Amino acid sequence: MKFQANRDVFSEAVSFAVKLLPQRTTLPILSGVLIQATETGLILSSFDYEVSAQTEIAADVEETGTVLVSGRLLAEIANRLPNAPVRFSTEESRIVVSSGSASFTLLSMPVEEYPSIPQISSESGLVPAEEFAAAVAQVAVAASRDDVTPVITGVQLEVSENSLGLVATDRYRVAVREINWDSGSTTSSEPITALVPARTLQEVGKTFGNAGNISVAITNSDDRELIAFTANKKTVTSLLIKGNFPPVRRLFPDTIENYAVMNTAELIEATRRVALVLEREAALRYSFTPDGLTLEAIGSEQAQASETIDAVLTGDEIVVSLKPQFLLDGLGAVHSEFVRISFTRTENPNKPGPVLITSQSSKEQPGADSYKYLLQPNLLLR
Repeated sequence: MKFQANRDVFSEAVSFAVKLLPQRTTLPILSGVLIQATETGLILSSFDYEVSAQTEIAADVEETGTVLVSGRLLAEIANRLPNAPVRFSTEESRIVVSSGSASFTLLSMPVEEYPSIPQISSESGLVPAEEFAAAVAQVAVAASRDDVTPVITGVQLEVSENSLGLVATDRYRVAVREINWDSGSTTSSEPITALVPARTLQEVGKTFGNAGNISVAITNSDDRELIAFTANKKTVTSLLIKGNFPPVRRLFPDTIENYAVMNTAELIEATRRVALVLEREAALRYSFTPDGLTLEAIGSEQAQASETIDAVLTGDEIVVSLKPQFLLDGLGAVHSEFVRISFTRTENPNKPGPVLITSQSSKEQPGADSYKYLLQPNLLLR
């Protein structure tokens, strides 16, 4: 194999290919990146049996061939090469990578032992890339990071005729967002669901956020349920998480009469300030009255704090205790100047229900997006 490629293009392609690989793997060969030099250019791929990444770039190919090389090492080398074309050649089991006066010699890995990259031919639909990336960032923060219950470490994608719903929960909060979905010529009366690992989905959102449209394909092949995201000659596939996602949408009430509206940035800053004196995992007390919102941290003997900010209350006065980081996660996903915090009811009048966080265009006007974040200091689901 022998080729020459633009340094920045090659470096970006290698970085993309290895981005989703685990930091540590029990099979060293899965840490490799597969480079295929064809008459039309290069195909770079990685696969660890759960997630794969593949991209195509242009290159001047003198000799076609396929080689497998340590992915992260090649990515680091490519990122630090001088600003000159990358020259890449192989000789038996050795690979020479050079640029300008810099030259590196690497050992190749056995290509024949590398697993086949998943291929998905069908297309389920298209989503606007920028909207999809924003929705993933809003929702994925609520996914669980505890691998003990894998089913809630993912984001549930729910496809209907012309919309795509994203749902995530860690039992303490639920985040939901709807975006546009173009099913093209594909017609299916049955809704499609796919439970995608949150980390993979977040990388897809960051990588494809400026791609125009993202092609999404969900398929069953060889008893393996896969989802593929494709844009700009890049493809990421992921195994879906098996299991039944909890029916969290039923936790959202249809209407709420009791709510408060305040400036999003003011609430974020006040929460961060007052939370400075809190013990770890302690909650802040939020008291909503016609005079405004008072935040209080009273859990520590060493220090206390309080602050009052403007808030417009509709309905009854109420006091709720919320974990500040969970609240900040929801507020950070509200892309509007104002935020509405609505108060749900429980059968016990002395015990407030979950609070619902939504965007608010102005003090009087609800937000235009469909983002909803339900937060409860106690477990929502047993």
